[in-house]
Amino acid sequence: MTLRLCILEADDLHPAMQDAFIGFGQMFKQLLAAQAADLEFQVFNVLRGEYPQSDQQFDAYLVTGSKADSFANDPWIVTFRAYLRERFEQGDVLIGICFGHQILALVLGGDTQRCSKGWGLGVHRYRLEYKPEWLPSTENEFQLLISHRDQVTALPAGAALLASSDFCENAAFVVGRQVLCFQGHPEFTYEFSEGLLTLRQSMYCPQEYQTACQSLASAHDGQIVAQWMLCFIRAAKNARKQSAGAELSLAAQGDSLCLD
Repeated sequence: MTLRLCILEADDLHPAMQDAFIGFGQMFKQLLAAQAADLEFQVFNVLRGEYPQSDQQFDAYLVTGSKADSFANDPWIVTFRAYLRERFEQGDVLIGICFGHQILALVLGGDTQRCSKGWGLGVHRYRLEYKPEWLPSTENEFQLLISHRDQVTALPAGAALLASSDFCENAAFVVGRQVLCFQGHPEFTYEFSEGLLTLRQSMYCPQEYQTACQSLASAHDGQIVAQWMLCFIRAAKNARKQSAGAELSLAAQGDSLCLD
């Protein structure tokens, strides 16, 4: 069962990192393609105003990270929030990572703000607070590479908290079979995180930087979270097929009754 994924790229990499890592869309393609062969991708850079055509169909839309603030009023961010709201209202499956996690929370009625705790950097550990039936995990914790100073401070109505930590209370959430969001970065690698820390070192206090660099010696579970994302999308697709089949069956029964 091939999955067609639309990657909504919300930023460009710093020029110093583009040769090695190309872009956020490519990083997600590499991450997800390593989990399954039956995937098709299209990448649209919404920062530059690129969006799918209205007749294009996807099994899920994935919103990448960005250095931008999801609550800002830059024209492209305002346009993007409206687009995501439309996608949700149309019933599309949405996946949000970091900035994507934050902007989807806002679009759905939650809140996102600059965090008074400062930067979250390096490898960070989270607690699983909820295990939906589609989540293939026997563990109670997982770790991801992170780089953020904004946080979701209030979940949208109808959302279930999936993961949290003392530093980041709303670290992951789900809305039914339609929305799945993570604050951490499953697509990051140690090399990318190290390069980003070095590039932005002047933005951090010395202790933040040292602690983050030391944390890179710890394992991170990006591959596992990527599997969860695909499990979520497949479960949503299966649920839709079953719902469509049930509707066809009811319609056929109705036609039969009309013929009696």
